[in-house]
Amino acid sequence: MAQTSMQASTREGRLVLRQLDDCDRACWDTLLQDSPTGCFMQSWAWSEFKALEGYQVFRYGVFVEHQAAENQLVGGSIFYFYPRPHTANLLSAPGAPFVLPGFEAIAMPLLLLQAETLAAALGAIALRIEPLLTEKPAFLQGFVRAPMDMLPSETLLIDLRPTDTERLAAMKPKGRYNLRLSQRHGVTTQFTTDSQMIPIFYDLFWETVARQQFFGEPYGFFINLCQTLFAANLAEIGLATWQGEVLSAILVVYWGDRATYLYGGRSPSHAHVMPNYVLHWAAMQRAKAKGCTLYDFYGYTQDPTHPYAKFSQFKRQFGGTRVTTIGAHDFFFYDRLADTLIGLLQRSDVRGER
Repeated sequence: MAQTSMQASTREGRLVLRQLDDCDRACWDTLLQDSPTGCFMQSWAWSEFKALEGYQVFRYGVFVEHQAAENQLVGGSIFYFYPRPHTANLLSAPGAPFVLPGFEAIAMPLLLLQAETLAAALGAIALRIEPLLTEKPAFLQGFVRAPMDMLPSETLLIDLRPTDTERLAAMKPKGRYNLRLSQRHGVTTQFTTDSQMIPIFYDLFWETVARQQFFGEPYGFFINLCQTLFAANLAEIGLATWQGEVLSAILVVYWGDRATYLYGGRSPSHAHVMPNYVLHWAAMQRAKAKGCTLYDFYGYTQDPTHPYAKFSQFKRQFGGTRVTTIGAHDFFFYDRLADTLIGLLQRSDVRGER
């Protein structure tokens, strides 16, 4: 798609929106990592992973243009598009948009205008965003709550800044007991970016998927994900081993001040040694050593009927603070929506005649 540029003026100077290129990668990632609302799904490496998965990727940055100095990057969005035939396609931006405070009112219309341009070219009816915000800001007033979230809108965050003793005291008594039990059994842990560990991780992940009966991504998904994030030094596989057998595995993503537990799996064998407790405890210690201040359990609920209920019961044992974000929101491009609906109705009529 052709390079585009849009602009608007503020009292700080002229804002310019343009496509980001490889030279902007470090600046973009640094901007997001320095913010508590910067999401790893807006990282350059994650967009490379999505491209491997068949998505079209569009990276745009908003800059303050200076005459006497280098232009300042103040926000932007990475948009993703996966074309599906005969459906109402969406342009998506998980974890976006991201704009520095004070620039939202001008930057957001630029991003929306660019999204509409993309939607017209791609055949999308709406832009679906999901910023890591706990309250809906005024600059998103044109967006409506989406019927489905792309990211878990509720999570459990563990503050890594206290000492080990303080974090142990903040755990539930049962969680503290199970952790110490796992330590007494001599469960060991390791963290690695060795791609040869991906099959071990995946076997445990898929075993858990089958046991818990939830959706699981295919093996190729994890090959692309791990190899891309490993190369960018953004993720590791954690393994818990007892008497030579790997019993538990997790995939942890590091982004800014946050370490996120993204995927995991556990063998049903030797459940009495509680491998998940010592593995997550070790992951928190490792994240803290890397400079993270939060451990994100990524997906949590207090609803006993929710698919996350069993996992949440385990996560709750570590204490933490429940955080709920605004969830996914859609901005509809009504001209595109009308065209799509007409097309779907016409195809339905043709099928009916047959």
